[in-house]
Amino acid sequence: MSSTSLGNPDPTDDAAAMLVGLRAEIDRLDDAIHDLLMARAEVVAQVSAQGGKGRVALRPGREAGILRRLLRRHQGHLPRRAVVRVWRELLAATTSMQGAYAITACEAEPGNGYAQCAREHFGALTPLHVHRSPAQAIAEVGAGTATAAVLPLPTEEEAQPWWTTLLHRADPRIHVVARLPFWSSRAEGARRVQALVVAAVPPDRSGEDRSLIALELPPEQSRARLAAALAASGFVLGQTLLRRDPRVPVAQALVDVAGFVTDDDPRLATLADALRPPVVLGAYAVPVEEDNA
Repeated sequence: MSSTSLGNPDPTDDAAAMLVGLRAEIDRLDDAIHDLLMARAEVVAQVSAQGGKGRVALRPGREAGILRRLLRRHQGHLPRRAVVRVWRELLAATTSMQGAYAITACEAEPGNGYAQCAREHFGALTPLHVHRSPAQAIAEVGAGTATAAVLPLPTEEEAQPWWTTLLHRADPRIHVVARLPFWSSRAEGARRVQALVVAAVPPDRSGEDRSLIALELPPEQSRARLAAALAASGFVLGQTLLRRDPRVPVAQALVDVAGFVTDDDPRLATLADALRPPVVLGAYAVPVEEDNA
């Protein structure tokens, strides 16, 4: 007869009992999380009712602030990237509760990563329309058939830069409202693309933002002179795109500056070299770098 049959407990029985208890605790926590999710959805429904019908519920700045706050307080074994994924899906779901919600993405070459970038940010179940050109994607936002468009980050090499269409302030006015990916960590095998998001709503503050300003300048304007003028006006300058097209009698510049800049910012009026009033194309929450999250 074995020693366990003489009254000595089998340690495997204790381990099995502990495992049963731990799984029961996970079930209890799942129920508690589910209760909180349902309670959160009720509050979102109340927010939606206060906002009124027809309102675009997209608030990228607020969403960025929520994620930054959660990442600052996060600790323990759950990976931070999992926190971002869970809340991105949650934010997409609750945004869709508040009205029609669809996203469009420009993917000039199939599989170049912009559709996947849009999916990661706006949710796996959010309707996604993919177009071959930025103009088609922007047109959907203007027509109201898409809430936002995910577009390639502008470069100086573009023959027809999409951002120049936002200079005209058409109705509805379309703004840059976000930069993607917001979370720098990428899934294994994912394409590393950089994108801007445009929508027919003004951007909202996240607490740590950058803004995009477009200017029309004399064709001989130098990059150094533009940078000096912006600095003299009090802007902290980041990347600058300066575009000269022989078919256009002006130079066009897109500048990325620190902070949240609005149309009534008095610094804009001090840019004397501008041939017309500068246009604030929008703003975006500064993406979270993985090491600083």
